[in-house]
Amino acid sequence: MAESTRGPDLVSAAEFHRAPGVADWRVTGTGPQAVFTATSVAHAASLVAPVVAAAGRCGILPDIDVRPEAVVVRIPYRDPEGIPAAAAEFAAAVSEAVAELRLTPDPSLAQSVGIYVAQHSEADVRPFFTAALGYEDFGDTDAVDPLRCGPQLAFNPISGDTPSRGRTHFDIFVPADQARARVDAALAAGGRLVDDSYAPAWWSLASPDNHGVDIASWTDTYE
Repeated sequence: MAESTRGPDLVSAAEFHRAPGVADWRVTGTGPQAVFTATSVAHAASLVAPVVAAAGRCGILPDIDVRPEAVVVRIPYRDPEGIPAAAAEFAAAVSEAVAELRLTPDPSLAQSVGIYVAQHSEADVRPFFTAALGYEDFGDTDAVDPLRCGPQLAFNPISGDTPSRGRTHFDIFVPADQARARVDAALAAGGRLVDDSYAPAWWSLASPDNHGVDIASWTDTYE
């Protein structure tokens, strides 16, 4: 998501966070999101009408996930290069409605899960996975669930590997202020630190049986 390719209608995560009224929000791998805990399904659903109204005013197409415990509001990426410039105005309006409805913001619950499908440098497996999962291409290297319910997939070749041997891992995108705690919890639960040379952008971990997990916070801070 390079600055040079971002159009005038898009902003970076850092620019989004500098806007007023967005303290409840965090930017994960699929875009800005906020989690507001509730006392019931009806309490969570009370936010739907204000979200729809704010979306109409701001020209945003949000995802709203209503659960008995909370309502999650997401501003999904429609362009892989950045966040809609109107996202901050929308987010602030939603947070204002949340205060009136006495929902409770909990930024620590914001996250998204992606799957990094590593492939041999001479292979292109994206067509297979999009067909098998019913996904759609997104940008040059990713694939997404058309309804954004499943995890986003990223496809990138790895060099120096063995043909016909895939190496795939999970990407867990968390708020920047939660990343270190998530890493520590995973290590305490039996994980192994593989590489922290890119921290605090991301840490590469392995499970006790050597499955890879990257815990990433860079999406919440990039300029």
